[in-house]
Parts: sequence; structure tokens; C-alpha cells
Amino acid sequence: MNAHVSSTDAFQSANRVSPSMDAILARQRAAFLRDGPPSLAARKADLAKLKKAIRNYLPEFQKTLHDDFKGRSANDTAILEGMAIVQGINYLRRNLRGWMRPQKRRVEMHFAPASARVTYQPLGVVGIMSPWNLPVGLSLMPLATAIAAGNRAMIKPSELTPATSNLLVRMLAEIFPAEQVAVVTGGPEVGAAFSSLPFDHIVFTGSTPVGKAVMKAASANLVPVTLELGGKSPVVIEGGFAPDRAAASLAFGKLANGGQLCVSPDYVLVQENDVEAFVAAYDKAVKARYPEGPASEDYTSVINERHFARLNALLDDARSNGARVIEVGAKPEGARRRPHTLAPTVVLGATVEMDVLNEEIFGPVLPVVAYRKIEDAIAHINAGPRPLALYYFGANGADRAKVLERTTSGNVTINDTILHFAQDDLPFGGVGASGIGAYHGIEGFRSLSHAKGIFEQSRWNMTGALRPPFGTLTRLVTWYLTR
Repeated sequence: MNAHVSSTDAFQSANRVSPSMDAILARQRAAFLRDGPPSLAARKADLAKLKKAIRNYLPEFQKTLHDDFKGRSANDTAILEGMAIVQGINYLRRNLRGWMRPQKRRVEMHFAPASARVTYQPLGVVGIMSPWNLPVGLSLMPLATAIAAGNRAMIKPSELTPATSNLLVRMLAEIFPAEQVAVVTGGPEVGAAFSSLPFDHIVFTGSTPVGKAVMKAASANLVPVTLELGGKSPVVIEGGFAPDRAAASLAFGKLANGGQLCVSPDYVLVQENDVEAFVAAYDKAVKARYPEGPASEDYTSVINERHFARLNALLDDARSNGARVIEVGAKPEGARRRPHTLAPTVVLGATVEMDVLNEEIFGPVLPVVAYRKIEDAIAHINAGPRPLALYYFGANGADRAKVLERTTSGNVTINDTILHFAQDDLPFGGVGASGIGAYHGIEGFRSLSHAKGIFEQSRWNMTGALRPPFGTLTRLVTWYLTR
């Protein structure tokens, strides 16, 4: 989900591929060509091994992520990283047989009785670039999809979560040989070199600027990319909708992982008569979810000092331009916050001139934007780049239909937040500036496969009239087929 994997400057300065990464890729490709596509049984067995390892290592990942974040909720890790990837693997194993089966396609009458079908072949070696915000799930779900499609994989995790990256190296080395799955670690320069390798496909999760650099580097080798980026995912609350219900869902979706999810609600559009009621309800919901406030063990810190300073700069800019900045939720007396912990915060009176409504927030800050009529909310959304997610709270009526029909986003959750990401049978990905391609559902399997069309001619067929020497029958057939 959207996170800065590495600096765009590194992509501009990197001019050679690491020999070790080049050698790993060469070994993986040679092994792929030597062994051929793995069977259904082999793929399911590999997925089962991966699932077992994740379950066994989850307590260690909870510890390393707590260390890397200097305060990461163990429950966030269990739900967002452990549960999500295990359920995703279960889904892949259940559906893999049907996905691998050749699909019969239609043959036109004048080519009968020939047949046509599509088979899905592994691409070969997939490069996976994962971010810091969900470093386990966003490394291993693309890996599971690559394995399901029959590929080998190299993973470059973020340098901002080093303890977790090192644990990924150890876990994967225990269950897969390096010629099947390998992990390379390092900073932005390694990421830049990684993206310039001649993979058969690259799956990148991170920020839009770095995604552009990855796509540019991949284009030199004509490597196709799946880019899962982010953007300012809006929430629209229909006028008169129960504020307590919307606020409770937003307290969950906005503050999970400290707001550091690519599908986190970025800002909320509230009908102007409902703003005060919503803010009060959100304050109440945050208190209920985190009764110890930012000191709660279930409240996740901002990843590092740089991002903590960035979020505070957004708030300072909003204040200086006239917005009301309000900390919400519980504020226990004498509670000691962990480093880089930012309290849940609401920004009232935000305008499009403020940075908080122009930059992706990626933290526990929620701007509230008042609108008069639903067309104003739609216009506000459409004035910016297309977001990765959109959330709507309201009845199944005309206003909801307008929002769904007249806005374009990656995916939508109605009357809740972020849970579309957990629906394994839905494709997950962005559109425009929020991403390219998808890697959940059957769409993920197909993204990391080559759809090979096969036409099989029968011994007796009717295509003779379309081949020299041409005659009267040719003219009749051509006339008929071009009428």
C-alpha cells in the first residue's frame, strides 16, 4: 500500500545492475527453463508451505514490526499481515485448479470444425518491490500469487523496516531454494538496480513518484508492471446518515496501522449541516476504540522521524491557513507517548489551498470537508487524481448512484471502510495515478500469467476457399463474410 520504498533520486543515479542480483535472476530463469511449469500439486504444496511458515513466524513478525515502528499494534500485525495473507493463500489454493484449466473459446462457423482455447502459462521470474507499511503482507501476497501462477520470484523489501526484512530473508530461505524465491535487501540504490533487471513482470507497491521511476526503469527491458500506488481516497457521508455508524467505521479504517495504509480514508466529505455531529461522533468512536489514547498498545506509531515531521508540517500549514486542528479521542493524564506517535487529529475548515488536501496524508489525520449538495462532493473528488479507494455511507438511493457512476476509483466500500481489500475474489488495484493492474482474485493470477491462445485445425475444414487459387467460391465466401 502506498509507501515510499525508495527515493526517485536513486533511480536517476543508478546506472548498473548489481552483479549478485543479476546472478540470482539468471539462476532462477535457468531453473525455470530447466524444470518447466510446476504442476497443480506442486503449486498447492508450495502455497501450503508458505502458509505454515507465516503462521509459525507470526509472533516473531509481531515483535520485529513493533521494533521497526517503535510501537506497532500486535493486533494490527495479526489481522492486516497474518490473517489477510493466510486467507489469501486459502483462496488461491481453493481456486487454482479451475484457473489453470484451459478455457475453450468460440470458433466462427467458417473455420469449423476447428477448435480454439486459451492456456495460462507462467511468465517466468517475477520481481516484487514491497513497502514498509505492510512489509509482510505486501511481500507475501504478491509472492503467493506469483507461486500460484507457476512463477519464481525475487523480493526487494523496504529498507525502512530492517528487522522485518531480515526475518523475511530467514523465513523464506528455510522453505524455498534461492533459485525459486530470493530476497535482496538494501537501500534506494538497490531498489533502483532491482527495478532495472529484465524480469518477466514487476509488482511494485509504493508511492506514485517512485512508481513512475520503476515503470520508466522497467520500460528499458519492456518489462510489464503492476503498480499499486495510492492517492487521496475520499469518504462521502450522505446527508442525514447516522453519524455514529459512519464515525465508528472511520475510527477503524482511518486509524488501523496508524493511518498508514494505501486504502486508508484520506479525507471525509460531510454535508454541511452534519459536520459538528460527525466530529462529536468521531471523537466518541476514537475514545471507545483507543481508551488509553495514543499510549494504547493497539495504537500504531508513525514509522519514523521523517514521516512524523511531514505529518506535523501538514498540520502546521493547515493552522497557518486558518483551519481548526483538533486532537480527538482519549487524553489520559500523564500518558507517555511512544516516539513518533501522533494523536488522532481532525482538520476542520480545510481548503484546497492547504497541503493537507493536496498531499496523501498516510497518517492519523482526517480533514473534514463540508459540502452543500452531492454534486459538490463529486466535483471535489473529480478535481483531483483518481484515488485507490472510495467510501460511501448512505442509502441505496439517487445520491449513492450518482457518486458511484460519476467518480472513478480503484475499488469502493459502501457503509464501511477498507474491507474491500480483504475480499479475495475482487481484483485489487488502482486506476490512473493510483495504479496499474491488479493482483487479487483471478485477475491477479492472470496478471502474472501469459494467456496463450491456441487454434487447432481439423483435418477436414472449410478454409480452402480463402486460399489460392481463388475462384468463384472465394468471391461468394468473401461477399458473405463482408456483407
